[in-house]
Amino acid sequence: MSIHADTASEAAAQSATIAATLAAFAEGLRPETIPTSVVDRAKYLILDAVGIAHASTRYEFAHRSLSAVTELSAGAGDTPVIGLSARLQLRDAMLINGILVHGLDYDDTHVQGVIHSTAACFPTALGVAAHAQLSGRDLLTAYVVGMEAGTRLASVAKGGFHQIGFHPTGLVGAFSATLVAGRLFGLNAQQLSMAQGIALSTGAGSLEFLNDGAWTKRMHPGWAAGVGFTAATLARHGFVGPTQVYEGRFGLFASHLGQYAKDIDLSLATAGLGEVWETAKVAVKPIPACHFTHACADAAVILRDKYGLTAADIRSVRALVPKEVVKTVCEPVATKKRPQNSYDAQFSIPYIVATALARGSFGLAHLESAALGDAEVLALAQRVESEVDPDSPFPKYYSGEVIVTTHDGRELRHREEINRGAADRPLSGPDIEKKFMDNMLLAGSRSRAEQVRDLVLNMDQCLHARDLAEGLAARR
Repeated sequence: MSIHADTASEAAAQSATIAATLAAFAEGLRPETIPTSVVDRAKYLILDAVGIAHASTRYEFAHRSLSAVTELSAGAGDTPVIGLSARLQLRDAMLINGILVHGLDYDDTHVQGVIHSTAACFPTALGVAAHAQLSGRDLLTAYVVGMEAGTRLASVAKGGFHQIGFHPTGLVGAFSATLVAGRLFGLNAQQLSMAQGIALSTGAGSLEFLNDGAWTKRMHPGWAAGVGFTAATLARHGFVGPTQVYEGRFGLFASHLGQYAKDIDLSLATAGLGEVWETAKVAVKPIPACHFTHACADAAVILRDKYGLTAADIRSVRALVPKEVVKTVCEPVATKKRPQNSYDAQFSIPYIVATALARGSFGLAHLESAALGDAEVLALAQRVESEVDPDSPFPKYYSGEVIVTTHDGRELRHREEINRGAADRPLSGPDIEKKFMDNMLLAGSRSRAEQVRDLVLNMDQCLHARDLAEGLAARR
């Protein structure tokens, strides 16, 4: 008797699963059926990721990660790394590229799914397409496959993964990366279903880093990319995975959502697949911090500018946030009010709101050691209290409201119902290009930045994805 899932009854059962539906989409998507607007948006999302990756090369976490992974690669491998001159084994290059894209927490977010979508999909697509000698168009199509699947799967949980302590970017990103790799490997629908089943046993991503600002979140999407590559490769060689990947009694949602499993909507996993394009709804970040903080940051800047506020004018601040994000950006209170490192700061409503009020913006410079020790900002952060927003539309938008009470008795407030960058308030192409240029200039020249920009925005015309991968790497 064959050990493969090839009986009529097994095939019939498999055909009804979410994994099978996603597999059929991944196998059958034709590049010409993707709307031009979606293709253009996909290229801008990738451009954003590439710029962030280059900026990340300036930071300690990038070089410590590269040192470790170079040791793991044992000096072998010829896969390029974004913004660096290193050459690594394919799976290791995916890990590093994921770390570089996600390491500054400046990369895109699918708002409803609460997932950093590109950070796992693009490193997988870039690595496998170059390795398999495919084209830029092939790469872009596979990237869209992963984006469409991953954003939907994450949306099923309605923010529940964060409540339990799982990071969807790592956990769900493993499945999107699996479909990206499987598409590029040319797997058939049954193999793609098997690959998702294999990924179920290997995806991961804990939010424990929130308690002490540890670096582990940075590795989640790159690890997911490696999971996807591994799962697709095993499936290609006939390894068998379970078919009830998502809806099974020990499937993704039953095993990872605990009490929040009762709130899921499985229909979101496949709703509108191939007709409604979630890739176009992915939000590009205007500031380098957890997306849950953006509305309050913008509200604080608006209040500062409108009323000419200084830190000395402010007696107290109330920041209203969705109840679902309190664990992430408001607790533990002591750490949030006095961040010990940059990652603490990026997930701190008190620090970010205080910085925005005192300095009029929030950027990468406010994550440097000198800024983290700014006495005026830290004193103001002590006066910022977080509260649950009773009118939040989360997860549709990450709303925020800031209420400032001044020493002269005024109560000033501003609400941002829709966070800047969300699908209904997107950053434009020129906005994204400016962000890209700013990030690229942290690591190199304007001419180099323009060269990389042109390469990415014309990637669908690139005959060899390997040329794209080489073009994104630093010259040796």
